[in-house]
Amino acid sequence: MSAEETLILVKPDGVARGLTGEILRRIEAKGYRLVDIRFVEADRELLAEHYAEHEGKPFFEPLIEFMSSGPTVAIRAAGERVIEGFRSLAGTTDPTTAAPGTIRGDLGRDWGLKVQQNLVHGSDSPESAARELALWFA
Repeated sequence: MSAEETLILVKPDGVARGLTGEILRRIEAKGYRLVDIRFVEADRELLAEHYAEHEGKPFFEPLIEFMSSGPTVAIRAAGERVIEGFRSLAGTTDPTTAAPGTIRGDLGRDWGLKVQQNLVHGSDSPESAARELALWFA
């Protein structure tokens, strides 16, 4: 049986704050395998495809602007139940309410901006993971 794979992104705020190493450390400490890592300057086309389900929503343009504001680290990670496990490790989307011990709970906070800058993204299902991995690791 092969291990599940997921896409994890260290978003531009995490990269700019120098948290990539700490985030990678936590992924590895959890026991997940880093299969591939890329430093990406994401363009609008990639980001629009990645966030296609949010097109037309009020936060879509601010999200694209934020995600293209600096480099992103794209990670292909593998392990048993890695999708669910990483999302638990990341914590809830809102860093203010994310539990202590999670990436967002320990390292994130609300900056009062148009779009939540919450350090990381993790695929939410096997279908999303397959689609997102194909985009970021084409």
